[in-house]
Amino acid sequence: MSAILRARSVAVLPVMLVAVLVATMFSVTPAADAAGSRQHKISEGAAVVRHQKGDPYQYGADGPGAFDCSGLIYYSFRKAGFSGVPRTSNDQARHMNRIAKRKNMRKGDFVFFYDGRAKAGNVYHVGVFTGWEDGRRTIVHAPYGSQRVHRSKIWTGSWFPGTLRGL
Repeated sequence: MSAILRARSVAVLPVMLVAVLVATMFSVTPAADAAGSRQHKISEGAAVVRHQKGDPYQYGADGPGAFDCSGLIYYSFRKAGFSGVPRTSNDQARHMNRIAKRKNMRKGDFVFFYDGRAKAGNVYHVGVFTGWEDGRRTIVHAPYGSQRVHRSKIWTGSWFPGTLRGL
């Protein structure tokens, strides 16, 4: 190899190294891409839940025109692409990732209401966390009786948060 070719090779090397470093900084890793896709599906599921506001409550119904609480979750998050979401609130509580601290909740996470000890098996109701109002967390849920799907402030301390996010 001539001295000129070696000099060109040595001169090109730093340019190529900088190009690789820049490309690496702006590329999305498969794990980050999957997490972004998962978060997008959670946002879609929460949007479907919000879109159902005003639909009537009906025990055992899972949409599209009427819902019970777990049917609302089942319908909305399956529509968003989560095929493994179970049908009942107890099974949903077992299926979701438990959020250790309530302060770590995000919009689109779940609120599981329970009787007795805070565990799946004692869950009687579920809603989707939508944010805060007057210093209290709010959910959209399908309540009971003649009520319709609507947004409410959480009314008790007997609940725990869950999520479809990978924690």
